[in-house]
Amino acid sequence: MSEASNPEEFYAKLKAQLHDTSLWPTEYLYKFIVPTRKEKVEKIEGIFNNMGAVITTKQSKNGKYTSVSINVRMKNPDVVIEKYKEVARNVEGVISL
Repeated sequence: MSEASNPEEFYAKLKAQLHDTSLWPTEYLYKFIVPTRKEKVEKIEGIFNNMGAVITTKQSKNGKYTSVSINVRMKNPDVVIEKYKEVARNVEGVISL
């Protein structure tokens, strides 16, 4: 996911796409990439704590980055977007896919 030059415009478009393509509530798959540091992965996991999320991590071949996949039941597109924003605010260097 690229936030380009206008994050609010990007999120508005994402919200419309999520609304049009899914029946809510639904399972949603988040994917993030962070530099391999335990505290970064733990921050992401903490954001989704107590939500019944299934979280998997995998290090890149050279170990420099870690991908974090989170499968969780979300109530609506607004909640999905708020989680993306929360991760972006709290985890430096994160890439959202």
